[in-house]
Amino acid sequence: MSNQKLFNIAVVGATGAVGEQIIRLLEQRNFPIKELKLLSSARSAGVKIPFKGQEVTVQEATPDSFEGVDIALFSAGGDVTKALAPHAVNAGAICIDNTSAYRMDPDTPLVVPEVNVDKINEHKGIIANPNCSTIQMVATLKPLYDRYGISRIIVSTYQAVSGAGAKAIHEMLRQSKEVLAGNDANPDILPVGSLPVKHQIAFNAIPQIDKFLDNGFTNEEMKMILETKKIMGDESIEVTATCVRIPVVYGHSESVYVELKEDFDVEEVKTLLADAPGIVLVDNPAEQQYPLATDAAGKLETFVGRVRRDLSNPKALNMWIVSDNLLKGAAWNAVQIAEYIAIEQ
Repeated sequence: MSNQKLFNIAVVGATGAVGEQIIRLLEQRNFPIKELKLLSSARSAGVKIPFKGQEVTVQEATPDSFEGVDIALFSAGGDVTKALAPHAVNAGAICIDNTSAYRMDPDTPLVVPEVNVDKINEHKGIIANPNCSTIQMVATLKPLYDRYGISRIIVSTYQAVSGAGAKAIHEMLRQSKEVLAGNDANPDILPVGSLPVKHQIAFNAIPQIDKFLDNGFTNEEMKMILETKKIMGDESIEVTATCVRIPVVYGHSESVYVELKEDFDVEEVKTLLADAPGIVLVDNPAEQQYPLATDAAGKLETFVGRVRRDLSNPKALNMWIVSDNLLKGAAWNAVQIAEYIAIEQ
């Protein structure tokens, strides 16, 4: 990305797990930055973060923080986005938001670059980053949608604790030690910190991510359902989801059943997936090769395997999709969008 204009970049939530990954990616990708402004809550202000051999001091994020900022990457929670993003837009910044605050707003593009990069140009100051579990699924299914059409998706997720933040990681590790020592796990964070009932995550699977709605689905499940339709630009796709938290640190895994509108050849499907941008096919059952969260952790790509025709529906496929939830599921998707904006300008 050389010989380009330089951009003033702000990262809101700079000390959080996703914010840290955004900063690391901006450095690794050599993003054309004139000035980097790192913003956070008052509690984290003053922290120094290394960037390109220098230290950048984190400042408190306020409505006045965005003067002169070209692109602001938000990953500090929906309330922070709602409070500050309008001020950033008024100051002339393009906001790329990693929270759910604007995802379903009809005037806000919801973008996965491999799927609908053209939507970026329709923004009115804010571009939304989808839910982590949605991103890896739609990026994988896009080439199949284009070739065959999709009528129905049934997805079950197996989501890493890092999706619930650093405290959830520490809770899982602490509980694992306690259980192995024969002690009580004493859960105090998962599945949802603000709810009264907590469950052990160590050596367990919790079929609840986010709060339940009146329809029996959780917020996380409804995000996948609604966001998939919006990103694909097709309200006719039937989607249902069950989202589960498992004791893995990084990397969401998904079992996906997808009904296609046209007949297909499984080998052609595998070729489409292998050739798709950002997708890596790992599918060799004879050698026990398939995507693993431990292999996907730290990588930018999304991995797909266990691709097979369904036994009861000849127009349906089953597959296994894995990706690092903090990278393609969050930070990398946001930086990809920022790179597109930089190239276009």
